[in-house]
Amino acid sequence: MKTLYDVQQLLKKFGIYVYVGKRLWDIEVMALELDHLRKARVVDDHTFVQAKVVLTHEHRLEEQRARDKHQSIGGI
Repeated sequence: MKTLYDVQQLLKKFGIYVYVGKRLWDIEVMALELDHLRKARVVDDHTFVQAKVVLTHEHRLEEQRARDKHQSIGGI
């Protein structure tokens, strides 16, 4: 599991489709859903950790994009 798409496909296997409308929020909801799947013991530890790493990475990228966008607007 290497991409956000891979995590989406994992969640899809359990009938979980996430679309909040803002990518950062989507990632956060996916992380919550993943936590629920682990708590229900339907996702093994290895898969859980891989998916969490992907989600954490994507979340950081989105936060950085938001900061960069904010700085570019403020710098005009």
